[in-house]
Amino acid sequence: MLLTHIKTKALRFVEGLNLVDFSFALPYTWVLVEGSEGKALGVAMTLPEEIQRYTNSINKPSLRAFIERADSLNVIERTLGLAAINAVSQYHIDLSTAEWADVLDLLPENAGKIALIGNMPPLAKALHEKGAETFVFERNAKLWNRDTYSDALEYHLLPEMDAVIASASCLVNGTIDMLLDRARKARLFVLTGPTGQLLPEFLRGTKVTHLAAMKVIDTEKALLGLKLGSFRGFEEGNRKYVAKVR
Repeated sequence: MLLTHIKTKALRFVEGLNLVDFSFALPYTWVLVEGSEGKALGVAMTLPEEIQRYTNSINKPSLRAFIERADSLNVIERTLGLAAINAVSQYHIDLSTAEWADVLDLLPENAGKIALIGNMPPLAKALHEKGAETFVFERNAKLWNRDTYSDALEYHLLPEMDAVIASASCLVNGTIDMLLDRARKARLFVLTGPTGQLLPEFLRGTKVTHLAAMKVIDTEKALLGLKLGSFRGFEEGNRKYVAKVR
C-alpha cells in the first residue's frame, strides 16, 4: 500500500516539530505544526461520502500518532494522517526548483487521451476548451454530469490513457494504488489539488511524475478560511505550484 510507504518516510521528518492545532472538518481536514523555522499547515480533502460510524482510536493526539495511522482502514484516521504528513512536508519542502504554475502547463500540445480522476469542473472545462480528448471519472454520484464516467470504469479505461491528472484525494479514498497500476501507458501522472502537498521524494520510485498543489503563503488567512469552511477563503492564502517527482 502506497500510503504505508509514504508514512514510513514521513515519520523520519517529524523530529523537532510540534503539533500546534488540528481539525477534522469540511471542506478540508487540517493540521498545523511548528518548528524552529516557523509554522506549516497541511490539509487533506474530507470526503463525507466515505465517512461511516468510525470510532477514532487516537486517545492522545500527536503528530506521530496521526501519521502512524495514515494507512488506517478508518477514513477519519487516514484523513488526519495525510493532513499531518502534508504539514510535515510543507515544513520541509524546498520549492526553489518548483514552478509557480498550473497543472495545465504540464500538458504537451498533443497529449493524447487524458484521464481526469475526480470531476474538477474548472479543469475539465479548460481541457475540453483545449480540444483534449478527456475522460472525467468521479466516485461521488452527486458530482456526476452528462460528461462524467463512474469511477468503476477506471479499471477498464485507464490502460488506454496517455496522461492522468488525479485529484490527490485518491490518497484519502485509497484508490491511488489501483490508479497507478492501471495507468500503465501514461507518460504523465499528476496528483493535483491541496491534498497533494507531499514532499516529492515520498513518491519517488512510483509512476507519479508531478505534484500540482498549493503552498500556504498566508497561514492566518488560510487557517481562518478553513475554520469557516470556505474553499475560497483557504485558497486566498495559497499559491499554486508544480513540482517534479522524477
